[in-house]
Amino acid sequence: MDLQILTQRGPCEWELPMRSPMRVPVVIFADEALLRAMDDKACEQAINVAALPGIVRASYVMPDAHWGYGFPIGGVAAFDADAGGVVSAGGVGFDISCGVRCLHTGLRRDDIMAVQKRLADALFKHIPAGVGSTGAIRLNQTEMDAMLTGGAKWAVGHGWGTEADLDRVEEHGQMLHAKPAHVSEHAKKRQRDEMGTLGSGNHYLEVQEVTNIFDASAAAAYGLTPGGIAVMIHCGSRGLGHQIGTEFLSRMVTEAPRYGLTLPDRALACAPIRSDLGQEYLGAMRAAINCALANRQILTHLVRQVFAELLPTARLPLLYDVSHNTCKVEEHRVDGQSRQLYVHRKGATRAFGPGHPDLPHDLQQAGQPVLIGGSMGTGSYVLAGSVTSEALAFASACHGAGRAMSRHQAMKTWHGREVVDALAERGILIRSPSSRGVAEEAPGAYKDVNAVVDAAEAAGLARKVARLEPLICIKG
Repeated sequence: MDLQILTQRGPCEWELPMRSPMRVPVVIFADEALLRAMDDKACEQAINVAALPGIVRASYVMPDAHWGYGFPIGGVAAFDADAGGVVSAGGVGFDISCGVRCLHTGLRRDDIMAVQKRLADALFKHIPAGVGSTGAIRLNQTEMDAMLTGGAKWAVGHGWGTEADLDRVEEHGQMLHAKPAHVSEHAKKRQRDEMGTLGSGNHYLEVQEVTNIFDASAAAAYGLTPGGIAVMIHCGSRGLGHQIGTEFLSRMVTEAPRYGLTLPDRALACAPIRSDLGQEYLGAMRAAINCALANRQILTHLVRQVFAELLPTARLPLLYDVSHNTCKVEEHRVDGQSRQLYVHRKGATRAFGPGHPDLPHDLQQAGQPVLIGGSMGTGSYVLAGSVTSEALAFASACHGAGRAMSRHQAMKTWHGREVVDALAERGILIRSPSSRGVAEEAPGAYKDVNAVVDAAEAAGLARKVARLEPLICIKG
């Protein structure tokens, strides 16, 4: 990216000034090296987002950003319905409510290494992963709608977890105002056999060791200690979310003229928040969020079953579960006034700071855990929401390392077996049904997660709490 077109506002904050047809500026959070490496298309997409009706304050770009569909992945934008604001299916993405949850185990590295291969094999056998993977759960129409309404609460009610889990899930495990009636039968059919499955792409389940503590106070509040073992689960709403995104993008493109919308890019298809189409999409999207929350809850139950078999002393309470790829209605202060905004976070994570009323009581002093998944084999982070993030980007932060090359390029560069063998030499066991999938997700295909997280902290979006490195990785 050409830095000459930007004005530096802080150590890791840059602005592209407003120009026609933009309604607000573009603000990019990154250090100079990340910015120079960022593809120009991501900036072009952020400029297009800045031209959408009802956008508030700025079109934001996170340090891990790269080109996406409509919005850049790593894009954040908030819209005011009272000002003619829109909701965009491209601003949420196809993998609705893709997110990360982190579990404690109470174990140490030696406990895992004593059974590492057996644990890796058992997790891979017990947890369905990969393209088109299906689980043991079969939902009829009534249960499908109940799941789409109830989310993780529905899953806990069926015995897949405990009430204590719900205290540590975004939205307390249930996204309200979901409308299963606005989810097509085809989308529901795609999901009927996919509950409790990991999926493919960049989704994973990892057993990780805490290797670094950066903020002792927040780490204590989160229950993280050096040498401790955690489990991270990264997945979303599977086929249902993808189908919802596909169908509503098509409808939004077709109906844009009806609402007087001129789209700079058809991938930015949107509808006025207050329109029938906008409300139908929000209802369906919220149902997909519940699907993702329920899916991660069931996967948690499956992980606990495996650990109970091999490591019966382990206890796996939930640290936190937070989504990216959502549109949430939130109260934010703009120009000194509190406003209800529809905050799109595509490849970006909510990062509420200390004292926010939506956080569990025992996490309020530290702030919200922000779970950053790294690329396979390179490490992940737990951050804490910052007091400054609200004013910077509507309490948002990055969500991962961010791709540095396409999956096609990665496949031309690496072979899956080579990646698996190289990571095994470092003591990291990979289990995957797809050699191609492993090649596509090779560590070198991603940006440096350390640089991304350092930039997020330097910008004030969130602060580093702990770094975790993988010992076992189950990939789709």
